[in-house]
Amino acid sequence: MTVAAPHEAGFSITVEPSGRHFVVHGDETILAAGIRQGIGLPYGCKDGACGSCKCRKLSGEVELGPHQSKALSAEEQLAGFVLTCCAHAKSDVVLESRQVTEAGALPIRKMPVRVLALTRLSHDVMKLRLQLPAGEPLQFHAGQYVEFILRDGARRSYSMANAPHTLAEPGTGIELHLRHLPGGKFTDHVFGAMKEKEILRIEGPYGSFFLREDSAKPMILLASGTGFAPIKALLEHMKFKRIDRPASLYWGGRRPEDLYMDAWVREQQKEMPNLRYVPVISNATPEDNWNGRTGFVHRAVLEDFADLSGHQVYACGAPIVVDSARHDYVALAGLPEEEFFADAFTTEADKALP
Repeated sequence: MTVAAPHEAGFSITVEPSGRHFVVHGDETILAAGIRQGIGLPYGCKDGACGSCKCRKLSGEVELGPHQSKALSAEEQLAGFVLTCCAHAKSDVVLESRQVTEAGALPIRKMPVRVLALTRLSHDVMKLRLQLPAGEPLQFHAGQYVEFILRDGARRSYSMANAPHTLAEPGTGIELHLRHLPGGKFTDHVFGAMKEKEILRIEGPYGSFFLREDSAKPMILLASGTGFAPIKALLEHMKFKRIDRPASLYWGGRRPEDLYMDAWVREQQKEMPNLRYVPVISNATPEDNWNGRTGFVHRAVLEDFADLSGHQVYACGAPIVVDSARHDYVALAGLPEEEFFADAFTTEADKALP
């Protein structure tokens, strides 16, 4: 086999069926090169932990860096699948990825932000509102996320919970929903010492989780916990753009208080007649007086939809929920794999798992 190009000159990456091309330089990963050049490859954690960036290698040679078997199994690797977030090209490569966005992806920028407001939404969820620099709007798609760059260089990712059009309203800024993970370097600070007017640094937008507006298919919106944040942004965007495709929102939590914006969703239903809402609780106690659906949220969808072959699914939340939904909806309900769009909320603890 002929090696395509000297390592320093870079290797060409082609993505089918879109035909998009980009070049990988040095030892950067295929995903990093794609992001740098505005190619909308799907991804989530960027750490080999979630599997969101998995795609099929049609030709070429890659070397895979460290990753978790739950993100890419040995069997999948033998079948030709790779994780672009930890794949280094060793020749020209052709990949198959059906989630690549069109040319003109939004620019990724670093910027300082100021804390406008901190609002408790529940005992362990904080709404953080951030003011962007004057005259520097952040362009993003509803559903995407930003990364905080901490003082030691560590990064933490959070989805924006509001749609882009809301930034035109004075004093709005971007809205994030943060769950407190005790012992977490960043969330301990947010729930402890953080004050209004504090300056933070963010980079974004990132992610391939946004509404595919070229489809008229009915949608399942699946959220667990603070995975509701980007779903909220999608709902705001749909309402603003008068997108009236049928949408069924299934929001799961352990206790009713985990559905921290339940009243907000019910308000939206008054103005969005095609929005159906199914809250699902997995660990209700007698004092909760819960009379609604119980069990695992992703299974509630299967109870209501035996056939998902004509649907799109947008899923966000804990990796176990997203992974289970992806597998079961395709295997049991006929959902086309390319119609499952997901953003798994991997924590530092998730990334440390074997």
